[in-house]
Amino acid sequence: MITRRTLAALPVLAAAGPTLARSKLPIVIAHRGASGERPEHTRLAYELAIAEGADFIEPDLVVTKDGHLVVRHENEIGGTTDVANRPEFAARKTTKTIDGESVTGWFTEDFTLAELKTLRARERLPQLRPGSAKFDGHAEIPTFEEVVKLAKAKGVGIYPEMKHPTYFAGLGLPLEPRLAGALKAAGLDSATAKVFVQCFEVEPLRTFGRLSKARRVMLVSQGAAPVDVASEAGIKAIAGFAEGLGPEWPLVVPVKDGALAAPTPLVGWAHAAGLQVHPWTVRAENAFLPKTLQRGAGPAAHGDATALLKALYAAGVDGVFSDFPELAVKARA
Repeated sequence: MITRRTLAALPVLAAAGPTLARSKLPIVIAHRGASGERPEHTRLAYELAIAEGADFIEPDLVVTKDGHLVVRHENEIGGTTDVANRPEFAARKTTKTIDGESVTGWFTEDFTLAELKTLRARERLPQLRPGSAKFDGHAEIPTFEEVVKLAKAKGVGIYPEMKHPTYFAGLGLPLEPRLAGALKAAGLDSATAKVFVQCFEVEPLRTFGRLSKARRVMLVSQGAAPVDVASEAGIKAIAGFAEGLGPEWPLVVPVKDGALAAPTPLVGWAHAAGLQVHPWTVRAENAFLPKTLQRGAGPAAHGDATALLKALYAAGVDGVFSDFPELAVKARA
């Protein structure tokens, strides 16, 4: 097992700057459930993730027309449900501007919860994940309340993401009070609860912090971002409104010439500021791995995701998001 002593002895950490000693193993966060093996954000995916040893399951949150929190990666559901094949909903197809981008499809905010419950989930990436696609039509869209009940019953944590909160607030359907209320109702409104609330937007995290004591995580992707993760001062500023940082994994272990390079200083800076670091998202398929970790033929073949996971653990992260939680659990051991 990885211990503080073995982590401290790993030479790769020298390039990452100073880190805080950790008393616990890194957590494994099942990204949308075991979404590499079952259609994402379904009870099937969450139950498999829990069986594979995930410590947390991740529900992305959007809102229905009648104000319920439901679990979808996006409010556009044409790619993850059978709505396109449902003639009774054909007239609901429309084009909207979501966070500055034009999106055409069907949107949760145009459906009541009862209507959404008639739909069935399907695999978002069937060409890459044909095994998961075999479960198309087997599961409905869960509510956030249903996912919380499952997590509590199984003893795992939840890691909800507020999706497009500014957009939903503009519709009169704000996410922050709904999420805070749901956590309070479930007895999870504390800094010690098995909960992290994540978002790519700063102000919604600030707003949520005034409504709930649950821990917050600032998500950051490569490229342009609303926060600075390229300097220690920028990381310290994030600690003013969050307890954790969720960087896209190459911000921790970059890729150079198709191979994993030495870690950046990000983890050390974050730990010095009191932030946990939970990078996203490790996937097994060649399509998502650096060239030197790809194996077999074609983008759907599975490469050496274990090497990537071990590199992230060695860099001192406090947790990892993965579509394949079983791989993350095994790589940690």
